[in-house]
Amino acid sequence: MKFILGLKLGMTQIFDEEGKHVPVTLIEAGPCEITQIKTKDVDGYEAIQVGFRKLKDNKVGKSMKQKPFRYIREFGNGIDLSQYKIGDTINIATFQEGGAVKVAGVSKGKGFAGVVKKWGFSGRNATHGVKHEQRSPGSVGSSFPQRVIKGRKLPGRAGSARVTTKNLKIIKIDPEKSILAIKGALPGRKGTLLEIRG
Repeated sequence: MKFILGLKLGMTQIFDEEGKHVPVTLIEAGPCEITQIKTKDVDGYEAIQVGFRKLKDNKVGKSMKQKPFRYIREFGNGIDLSQYKIGDTINIATFQEGGAVKVAGVSKGKGFAGVVKKWGFSGRNATHGVKHEQRSPGSVGSSFPQRVIKGRKLPGRAGSARVTTKNLKIIKIDPEKSILAIKGALPGRKGTLLEIRG
């Protein structure tokens, strides 16, 4: 299993060999350093802890001396721990153009939203006696039981949740600048931390 951390730079387009334009998201991926290897005997589970974006000495506190990184994340599930050791560097050379990856990150926050924006409700009629009710959710409960059923789609905070997008194609890799170009849109705004698994 391949894995790396990166920051979302934004979207652009690339022209393929046939001259068709392909929408891509650019990610500044790696280099990452392995800070800890967790085993079942010691930690109760298997995972590899990775640090990304090393901090300057004046930004490192006492508790951060051994792991002076801005971002620290863990990767587990299907990783062969014997291939890695603490201090190893992971860069985008492990990925290949045309390969499939899945990317996880926190989506854009949209604040408090009604049911039409959050869940895609159609709303009420715009005529025939409906006044100031076009974007309301409609009936919420039932005659029995006299309560709102769990899981009911209601207004609330939209976005700002962890999203994983699967089966994304790597269009281009720039090893000199550590940039990945992945086809399609990815979760989050510019500067969002993304976890990339291959």
